Amino acid sequence: MRPTPLMRSLLVLPLLLALAGIAAPAQALTPAGGGAQPSDPAAVTAARACAPAPPSAAGAPTVALTGPSGAVAEVPADLRAACLALIRTDLPRLRGPKPGAEPPGFGARDLQAAYDLPRNGGGDRTVAIVVAFDDRTAESDLAVYRDQYHLPPCTTANGCFRKINQNGGNTPPPTTDPGWVVEAATDMAAVSATCPDCHILLVEADNDLLTNEIHAVGQAFQQGATFISMSFGAPEFPNQTLIDAFFHHRGIAFVAASGDNGYPNPLYPAASQYVTAAGGTSLHRDRRLVPPFTRRGWSESAWPGSGSGCSRFDPKPPWQHDPGCANRTIADVSAVADPGTGIAVYATDPTDGAGWQVIGGTSVSAPLIAGMYAVAGTPGANDFAASYPYARPRAFNDITTGSNGSCGGSYLCTALPGYDGPTGLGTPHGVRGLRHGAPDRPRGVR
Repeated sequence: MRPTPLMRSLLVLPLLLALAGIAAPAQALTPAGGGAQPSDPAAVTAARACAPAPPSAAGAPTVALTGPSGAVAEVPADLRAACLALIRTDLPRLRGPKPGAEPPGFGARDLQAAYDLPRNGGGDRTVAIVVAFDDRTAESDLAVYRDQYHLPPCTTANGCFRKINQNGGNTPPPTTDPGWVVEAATDMAAVSATCPDCHILLVEADNDLLTNEIHAVGQAFQQGATFISMSFGAPEFPNQTLIDAFFHHRGIAFVAASGDNGYPNPLYPAASQYVTAAGGTSLHRDRRLVPPFTRRGWSESAWPGSGSGCSRFDPKPPWQHDPGCANRTIADVSAVADPGTGIAVYATDPTDGAGWQVIGGTSVSAPLIAGMYAVAGTPGANDFAASYPYARPRAFNDITTGSNGSCGGSYLCTALPGYDGPTGLGTPHGVRGLRHGAPDRPRGVR
């Protein structure tokens, strides 16, 4: 029997799909030594890179922290802000992929495709990444990542990469921490993926005390960074609104991880009214070989770990209008954070050596979003960049499935059409929703 046109089209369909990039994601490869496939969620295990930050002890002494405007805030001296990276433990560290092979985890090209980003965005804008302790191999690990994904070099020599301490000097903090090394490598990889032409300023706080990390944020601002990524969080505390002075800057995009403990566990600084809180999703390629295909080619759902909830202390900013929280609601926007669909990161463990790992947590989504803000362009001098997504909600992929806790099915912990707590307004579809410009018209208005 001669093949009909329909039969011929079905025979060639797999080839067309492969050319279009609709295939198994890079992280489906099993690294040397074996390991569970991400397509089997029950086999995915992950561990925190940093121990969770406990609440401040009752009656703990305080430290005076002076903000850029001169306002003084009394911060609990024992309050720590943990990094929020999650490391896949069912996949062993990959010392190096075979020639021509991809490391496990989504790479730069995957992330650019998933969020409709250009391959050369950023225009030499600077993204500051705030971490704690010293990452002694930050620049060399960054070089391996960027070389793997054919991104332009970002080095001290060419002026793209710079590392400073919380006081702006070149002397690094005296100690290093394996978890924070992973955090720094994750943040640099994420920014590199979404903003390949961005400069990277790595600001290292002396340790993970919140006072020092906020001091490092202030240093990033003083260094002229317009986009600041913060993949750390501390439990909320009563006078955190005084710390908001560090984020009360127009023309600056502050992005913080919303947390990895689901609902209702808001963290600071994501709870600040002036910060864009980045929630988390599970990201999957569309693998269907027959119609209907998703128009986007990717699908996302709310990641169960994504931090969300109502702030206990920060007021609701004027651009938020959801009815279920009298105060600030977390999150604002989101990106991939599920370690089961995590990103590829190259890091050098001080005791275990270097290699590729798959990393998740909202430590991934925050620097991804910060890089996207940079691609979108410099915020307006009179604008709070955190307001931009709310002016253009149609510029986001609305996430409508999944949840991160128990709240009676309300939007605070359930992904629903429109705004919701776990994913905010959704994930960026390009960067139109992260820049200054005319707001979306109401539906039905031309």
